[in-house]
Amino acid sequence: MSIRLCFKIVLLSAGLCLLSSTVSLSHATPLLLAQASRQATASAESKVNQGLQQIQQGKLNEAIASFREAAKLNPRLAAAHYNLGLALRQAGQLQPSADAFHQATKADPNFALAFANLGAALLEGNNIKQARDYLARAIELDPKSGVAQYNLGLVLMQEKNYDAAVQAFQKSANLSLNAPEPLFQIGQAYQQQGKLNEAMSAFQQAIQRNPNYVEAHYSLGLVSYYQGKLDQALTGFRKATQINPKFATGYYAAGLVFVRQKNLPEAERVLRYARDLFSSQGNTAWAKKTEQQLEQVKRIERGEMRPQ
Repeated sequence: MSIRLCFKIVLLSAGLCLLSSTVSLSHATPLLLAQASRQATASAESKVNQGLQQIQQGKLNEAIASFREAAKLNPRLAAAHYNLGLALRQAGQLQPSADAFHQATKADPNFALAFANLGAALLEGNNIKQARDYLARAIELDPKSGVAQYNLGLVLMQEKNYDAAVQAFQKSANLSLNAPEPLFQIGQAYQQQGKLNEAMSAFQQAIQRNPNYVEAHYSLGLVSYYQGKLDQALTGFRKATQINPKFATGYYAAGLVFVRQKNLPEAERVLRYARDLFSSQGNTAWAKKTEQQLEQVKRIERGEMRPQ
């Protein structure tokens, strides 16, 4: 399963992280300069707040334009760069998002969340070393940042340092008491180590925090499948697809359970559904893989091979 990066969802308003600006009064018209600076700051704040409203209205492109204008009006306004980074990330523009987070750290070198999200963006771009450096800085600035601890855990997962990853995710889980993702990732780390009972416990804890966590239900089913607990596995896969009827992987996995249970008609029905769903989603690789599985089911029905 793919790694899910954690980005702070709540956008910061300009008033929460405004930087104090130092205005030089050595010029001949210091009052006019100060007034101009205050006007630029006020205009930038207004643009940030406008962008926040546009985000709430679902107007992502307009919000990006507002945040960019705010950053242009006052390059030292960290909130403008940070919110721009979040909006660009939401739009799938990874490199511009990382650039905006970097500008936020330059505007406010003590802005821990900006370092945390910059690290996450670099991680998604597979720049592991720089990601680790920025996340370490975020934790140094704010040891209680659950976001930074979580993203550090993702770096450690990429490095296959699973024990250290579990520690980072556990810190994140303790700091972010309502977030299910750290517990889910603990389960992933244990699963990579073959510690299936520990993985199952972590996935169950994630579900306690979010009963509609599709990936956690699916992963519970997967662990049960590996343990040979087919009925329990089927329960996990069914729950995942009930929550998200377009979760094609859940149907595919359920089909494999039916094959092992020798319920071939149901296996064929579910696998056909999974194949069609993969195709409709443009996932040709998995559609082909599911078609191959269907061919095996037909061979089993003809007595040409045995269920694996």
